[in-house]
Amino acid sequence: MRMVASGAALRLQLLGPLRVWRDGVELDAGPPQQAYLLAVLLAGAGKPVSMSELVDLIWDEDVPASAVNILQKYVGALRRLLEPELPARQPGSYLQRRGNGYLFAARPGMLDVVTFRTLVQAAGTAAAEQQSDVALDGYVQAVGLWRGSAGDGLAHGLTAMAVFTALNGEFFDACVAAAELAVSLGQPERVLPSLHLAARMAPLHERVQASLIAALAAAGRPAEALSVFRTVRAQLAEELGIDPGSALVSASRRVLEQARAPAPAPAPAPAPAPAEETPYERPSAPSSGTSSADCLVGRTAELAVLWQAVESALAGGTGFVLVEGDPGVGKTRLIEEAGAEAHRRGALVVWGRCLEGDGTPSMWPWVQAVGAVLGGLPAAARREWHVGELGRLAGPRGHVPTTPVLPDSGNQFRLFEQTVALVGQVSAGRPVMVVVDDLQWADASSLDLFSHLAAHLPSGTTVIGALRDRAPAPGSELERMLAAVSRLPLHRRIRLGPLNPAEVAVLVRQETGQDPSPGATRNIHTRTAGNPFFVRELSRLLADGGVLTEAVTARTAVPATVRDIVRDRMAGLDSDVVRLLQIAALIGRHVDLALLARAAGPDVQTCLDRLEPLQELGLLEPSPGNPYVVRFAHDLVRESVVGATPPPRAIRLHLLVADALEHATADDERLAHHLWAAGPLADPARTAAALIRAGRCAAGKSACEAAARQLQSAAQVARTVGLAELELSALSLFNAVDGMRAGYVGSALELLERAEHLAHGPGREREATDCC
Repeated sequence: MRMVASGAALRLQLLGPLRVWRDGVELDAGPPQQAYLLAVLLAGAGKPVSMSELVDLIWDEDVPASAVNILQKYVGALRRLLEPELPARQPGSYLQRRGNGYLFAARPGMLDVVTFRTLVQAAGTAAAEQQSDVALDGYVQAVGLWRGSAGDGLAHGLTAMAVFTALNGEFFDACVAAAELAVSLGQPERVLPSLHLAARMAPLHERVQASLIAALAAAGRPAEALSVFRTVRAQLAEELGIDPGSALVSASRRVLEQARAPAPAPAPAPAPAPAEETPYERPSAPSSGTSSADCLVGRTAELAVLWQAVESALAGGTGFVLVEGDPGVGKTRLIEEAGAEAHRRGALVVWGRCLEGDGTPSMWPWVQAVGAVLGGLPAAARREWHVGELGRLAGPRGHVPTTPVLPDSGNQFRLFEQTVALVGQVSAGRPVMVVVDDLQWADASSLDLFSHLAAHLPSGTTVIGALRDRAPAPGSELERMLAAVSRLPLHRRIRLGPLNPAEVAVLVRQETGQDPSPGATRNIHTRTAGNPFFVRELSRLLADGGVLTEAVTARTAVPATVRDIVRDRMAGLDSDVVRLLQIAALIGRHVDLALLARAAGPDVQTCLDRLEPLQELGLLEPSPGNPYVVRFAHDLVRESVVGATPPPRAIRLHLLVADALEHATADDERLAHHLWAAGPLADPARTAAALIRAGRCAAGKSACEAAARQLQSAAQVARTVGLAELELSALSLFNAVDGMRAGYVGSALELLERAEHLAHGPGREREATDCC
């Protein structure tokens, strides 16, 4: 059903912006009213339009006295444009006079409107004759001619709107018919591009949106289909105050019914370890339950840049993006949106989240990310990778290397190269998206691996990093990494700024269901400086008091920072609940319930009862996919709780967490942190021994900087209380680590001399030889 063009020297397009070509060269259709006259005649191709109708369509009620003369002048100019060889005062071949009006006579293949209508008519005939394949081919070819709304970009009045609206309606009808055929024939992908275009043109057209939902579901994208339904339902309620009609409801029900249908059982996943053994839950693909239209405000351009990098990996290329901005500005949420879509497109999305504080295990984001990548491999392949350096990084939990610490200076390089090779092996079968969040908290070795992977990206891989560009300001290691990756050819850097007042109003409406007054919006924007997290928190707090008015938002008692909001919420809590919250904040962003109960003292049920008011206040929330873990709503909330905890109490609580950890896990790095933070309340020998084990563990993961810091602290504690054996052990290990950091060029002279002094005690001649 292919249309063959004749008169191909002239070609006109109206199914989208008005465009005119002659002999392959695009022409200017002339002044706006002249171009508009041409568009009106093209829309009714083959049908005459009277002079009075043209006058009304072009000028509405503001008709000049010389309207007819102006129209005749425009017709003459258009005839010369379309047929430059036409003699003066001769009737044109295309723009013809009919009675008291004009029509456009198009030859086959010249005008997309005529081609579209011819194809649709032929497709309808084929469908009526049960020639479904032929009909679908015709519909797909017809709707593929559209590039946007008819006459897109032309200014027209209310009278003429009906002309172009009717033409758009023909497109919508063709899309619905094409979708029905495509779904029935199992070829929904063929109509999705046109359905997406139609849905953008008519966001409240229920038959179009229902057809898009049906096609997406048939194409194996049910989450995206339901997201479309939620978005349309919200728009219908907000703009028209009505519920979805039967077509939309039926389409959404069919999606749910398909989702409940039996599916092939997935390959068994490794059983997750008890949550108390680690301060994190294994990252999973972000939930697609919420659409970007519902949550992302003012981030369209940034999401487009981010998605361009992801799409490159989906197509077999590579992508690298850094997202930076203030705390709470929405960096993680933006990446989650891109990650959710990448997951729907078949990519493996893995997250490594850096945590604040010295209690975070070294190389922590890569323990998570590499562990997640390994988790997607068959058991035999995982065992092969565990044999090498990756086994030290992502081996069995609680594993402390028994081999000598850093036997040679190539360990870290081999670890980095094996990480690249692992990602490359997986990305050869499916695209991989690696996200490292909160890079400002990353240890030096984690930053080095991030930079190494970014510089050696395997095909089909996107790496995305997120960081705060202040609070705290980037340290020297982070600055060095940023400088290195900025020279990479595919480097993209996105800075998320504050929301403007209009975007703040949209976000407040989403969070509270209220339309803030202009004065209220202005006050909220001023108090929050447009920070999305603070906007949400403040608007929720203010909405609890009633209607959002300018007077309410201007109250001097309204909190000025997120920390003030958190303190306000904590003010009315029972002392036992506050204590539980403070312990949770010291544990970290993700809090294992069993560990929390052991540290706080009560049984798990009492702990859960005390958590209820914290969840109601939005301070803590369940961790998606893990009923054994709760998490803070945002790191800013956790940081605010820690900041509001008096130092003497924090010291006591750190000791409680250390005691709970020691009875539950072999995570020496976390244990050492809490014992160190407990200061004089902890037994010095216990603290020093834990720090030595933590240093050995960090060294086994090639995290030399972290290992050196732990061992120096161990030596300091041991020396303070005269524990010579422990001090010597710490210094001996430190010398090995320091030699590795310096490439075995030399160690810290002062500490080396101290180790030698200790080793020359009775019976320690051999240790002295080892140290030197």
